[in-house]
Amino acid sequence: MKPLKGDTIFLRALEPQDLEFIYAIENDVDIWEVSNTQTPYSRFLIKQYLENAHQDIYEAKQLRLAICQDDEFPAIGLIDLFDFDPKNNRAGIGIVIHTSKNRNQSIGTEALSVMIDYAFSHLNLHQLFANIGIQNKPSMALFAKFGFENIGVKKDWILVNGRYQDEAIFQLINKK
Repeated sequence: MKPLKGDTIFLRALEPQDLEFIYAIENDVDIWEVSNTQTPYSRFLIKQYLENAHQDIYEAKQLRLAICQDDEFPAIGLIDLFDFDPKNNRAGIGIVIHTSKNRNQSIGTEALSVMIDYAFSHLNLHQLFANIGIQNKPSMALFAKFGFENIGVKKDWILVNGRYQDEAIFQLINKK
């Protein structure tokens, strides 16, 4: 297996040192909409999660990796495979870059490219899907760049600031 590395980023397993970073992301109300979070997480719960992060994707049905730049250890984002379904060879995929200063710099593009390659070549998945709020134009453009197709819209699917919004489902089928 080739390393989970792009030209300027690499993906790594979560470490105990990531506790504060994950705590910051999970408790950032500005990104709850994209992370499908409704309530704050305690450091205690995140510590427990990190203690179980050694479970492989077949056991946990999820794989969460830290996105790091160059050879630096600190994470700047997270990328996930979730709802892993080995019977039907599919998984959901999601990505978040924590601070706005790191967005729009191709970090998400590189991380998504690496994770798609890993999902299709190493896990032998047949398809990936992403759930994206229709207001989130940057994410829709990012996934479309990789050939994800908008295959439908779930009406009034997510509640944001007291108002229901539609959510699109994007799908990428591995043609190989």
